[in-house]
Amino acid sequence: MRDTLPPLSAWTSALVATAVGFGGTIALVVQAIRGMGATVEQTGSAITALCLAIAVAGGALSLRLRIPVVLAWSTPGAALLVTAPPTSWPVACGAFALAGLIGVAFGAVPFLGRLAGAIPPPVASAMLAGVLLPFGLETFRQADADPFFVLLLCAIFVAARQRVPLYALLLVLAVGVALTLARGDLGELPAGATFGSLVPAGMAFDAGAILSIALPLFVVTLVSQNLPGIAVLQLAGYSPRPGPLVVGTGLASVAAAPFGAHAVNLAAITAALCTSPDADPAKERRWRVGLIYAGFYLLLAIFAPALVRTFLALPHTAIAVLTGLAIVPTLTAALEAMLKGSEHRDATILTLLVTASGLTLYGIGSAFWGITAGLGTIAIARLLRVRRTAA
Repeated sequence: MRDTLPPLSAWTSALVATAVGFGGTIALVVQAIRGMGATVEQTGSAITALCLAIAVAGGALSLRLRIPVVLAWSTPGAALLVTAPPTSWPVACGAFALAGLIGVAFGAVPFLGRLAGAIPPPVASAMLAGVLLPFGLETFRQADADPFFVLLLCAIFVAARQRVPLYALLLVLAVGVALTLARGDLGELPAGATFGSLVPAGMAFDAGAILSIALPLFVVTLVSQNLPGIAVLQLAGYSPRPGPLVVGTGLASVAAAPFGAHAVNLAAITAALCTSPDADPAKERRWRVGLIYAGFYLLLAIFAPALVRTFLALPHTAIAVLTGLAIVPTLTAALEAMLKGSEHRDATILTLLVTASGLTLYGIGSAFWGITAGLGTIAIARLLRVRRTAA
C-alpha cells in the first residue's frame, strides 16, 4: 500500500513550486489588477479566481492526460496590464475573456495556430521585453526615496540568484515584508473579506481594449509561458499534444475572467520542480504531483482576499522593488530571445522601444503599436528586398 502513495518528495516539490510561483509574483499581479480599476473586493475575487482556475484546470489536465500539468497565472500578462491604457473593470474582464478565447482557438484550429506562429519569435520577445523594462527601471528610481531598502533587496536577489536561484524571489519577498514590518511602514489593511470569494464583474467589450489588452495578453502568455511550459514537459520525457493543453488553459481563463482573472497558463520554471525525477522517481505516477500542486492552490484560494489586503498595505517603494525584481528572470529570457539571430534586428529594437515608451494612440496601448512597428519594419524590408532582386 505504501508504494502506491505519493512519496514525501512529491509533496515537498509541489509545496515549493506553489510558494515560489505565488509568492514571487503576487505583488505584480495585485498591482496590475488594481491598476485596471478593480476595488479591493474585486482584487480579492480576481486572485481567488486565478487560484481556483489553476487548481481545477491543472488537476483535471493532470488526471486526464496522466502527466504532471502545472499551471500558473501569466506574470508577463500582469506586467502588460500595468502598462495598458486606463479602462473600466468590466471592459478589462471582457478583454481577459477574449484573450482566453483566442487561446482556445489557437489550440483547437490548426490554421489559427499557424497564423499566430507567423509572428517572428524575436519580435514577440521584444514586445515582452518592452512591457517588462519599465518595471526594472522603476526599481532603481525608488533608490531616491529609500536607498537602503532598494540596495538591500537587490543584494539579496543577486546573492540568491547565484546560490539558490529558484528561491531568490521568495527570499526577496520574505525580507522585504519583514523589513517593512520591522520599520513600521506597513499601512492600515484595507477593509475587506478574509476568505475567498468570487465577485462577478460583468463584462463589456471595446475595440481599443481588444487591441491593447486581449491580443497582446494572448501573445505574451503564449510566447513566455505556454510554449516554454510545453518544452519543460518534453524535457521531462513526456510527449503531450500542445492542443489540449492550450485549449484547457484557455478555457480556464475564459471561465475565470468574469471574476477578474487575467490569464491562466502552463508554468515553466516552477513546473520543472514537479516534472523531474526528484519529485517522484516513477515517471508513470508523477502526474500525482500535479494533483498535489492543485490542492495547494485550492488552499491559497481560501485565503486569497486576506493576502491581497496585506499586499495593498505595503508602501509604494516596497511594491515597486518587489515587482521590479520579480520580472528580472523573465526580462532576461525575453532579451536573450530577442537578440537571437540578426535577420530581424532592426524590427526587434523598434518593437522594444515603441513598447517600452508607453505610447498610446487612439486609446490603444504601446504593446499593440510595438508589434505593429516590428511587423511593419519586416514587411518594408522584405518589399525592398523583392524590388531590389527584381531590378
